Amino acid sequence: MQETIFTKIIKGEIPSFKVYEDDKTYAFLDINPIQPGHTLVVPKNPKEFLWDLESEDYQAVMATVQKIGQQIRKQLSPKYVGVEVLGIDVPHAHVHVFPFNTKEEFRHIPQPEDAPSAEALAEMAKKIQLSVE
Repeated sequence: MQETIFTKIIKGEIPSFKVYEDDKTYAFLDINPIQPGHTLVVPKNPKEFLWDLESEDYQAVMATVQKIGQQIRKQLSPKYVGVEVLGIDVPHAHVHVFPFNTKEEFRHIPQPEDAPSAEALAEMAKKIQLSVE
């Protein structure tokens, strides 16, 4: 598979606000979040679509999604934690995990001019960061 922005992030060629990493997955903050704390979970073994991952990689991604969701709920106390699999924008399987309290927040379409500062993202990453177990 062709290199993507996500493979470059995983390799450290492009900086990210990492919140979790293990041998199969990498989770980092979306720089244009639906809501603060919006995290992307990606497999280290890239496939364009989540459904094309080997079973072991798919299970690893979903286990990380669960950990991130639990951490978001614990640290940010939203009413809900949403999960979306869109399969668009970047041809590298990824799952969006984000806090929200209302339908409007869930359906919010972020605008580039509303993107948080690097300082705000760094603070959020520190708040929801998990260590490898």
